[in-house]
Amino acid sequence: MPEEVVIIADFQSEGFGFAKGIYDYLKHKESKDFSVSLINIEKVEFKDSEFKVKIAENIRGKYCFLVHDSNKEASRWLTELIFILEAMSFSSPKEVNVVLPYMRFSRQDRKDESRVGVNAKAVADIVSLYADRGMTVDLHAPQIQEYFSIPFDNLYSLTSLINYLQKSHKEILNDLVVVATDLGGGKRVEALVKKLKERGFKAEIAFGYKTREKDDEVAKTIIIGNVEGKNCLIVDDIIDTGGTMARTAEKLKEIGAEKVFAYGTHGLFVDGIEKFKVFDKVLVSDTLKAPKAENIEVVSLVNLFGEAIYRTATGQSLSVLFDSNKTEQNLGRWEI
Repeated sequence: MPEEVVIIADFQSEGFGFAKGIYDYLKHKESKDFSVSLINIEKVEFKDSEFKVKIAENIRGKYCFLVHDSNKEASRWLTELIFILEAMSFSSPKEVNVVLPYMRFSRQDRKDESRVGVNAKAVADIVSLYADRGMTVDLHAPQIQEYFSIPFDNLYSLTSLINYLQKSHKEILNDLVVVATDLGGGKRVEALVKKLKERGFKAEIAFGYKTREKDDEVAKTIIIGNVEGKNCLIVDDIIDTGGTMARTAEKLKEIGAEKVFAYGTHGLFVDGIEKFKVFDKVLVSDTLKAPKAENIEVVSLVNLFGEAIYRTATGQSLSVLFDSNKTEQNLGRWEI
């Protein structure tokens, strides 16, 4: 059992609220036998664009959890990650844990053409040099866990999504069809349907399928499954441009869907939010800062990460976080 758990974060970053939420969760956790502190990362910027980082307070002999801000531009995200881990390793902590709410470069998980690298593995190799263990949520490709040479936990947000829907939008769960934008998303929607069934909600599955007769034609979207008069929830791990998601929503409404919703764990929204007006509601987690819009709502994963960190620090199993039934039984103590 650690005497002190330290949450390390950049107080000036867009994602500081997420780290602060984890700290508050741990601070108010019942029956904990350790103290919790929140420590800043100080940065000095030089005129030639170089910079250095410093852990603001002593972390010698402490169990440290770096909650790294995923909102940073990708190359800055990686460079700061390396420098912060380097600074931590020179500060004699008891244990270094890295928390990546959204793991950037995770879509580069395989060698898809000649003379390219597997950049997700490069990130994993660097993290493994410095950290004792790590965690993230809803990896784009689950096999990325195997790229790390340290224990690295991939949490899942679906239980948090179901909790949010039960609490705030139970009407969405009536006559529900869970939709994947392509056949590759089948496992994700099947997992959600299974967890909904465990909670007593019946949902069906549908798939979007893109087809084009000529190379220069815009792809046509075909929906496989019955959606007429149904609530449709499109589920994906990353919302990037949102183009495929929006076209799928338009097709669902065209063929008679009652209402169309979307959930994406990591909301990048790189092309803005204009095209998302087609949705009755868009749900995203807080691993990234969500844009403000009338139809966009945030499903917080702070408690999920807080509980995972607590269990990691105390040597308890994380399996309860993946079991919808066990999670539901524990809602009186904590909700993920």
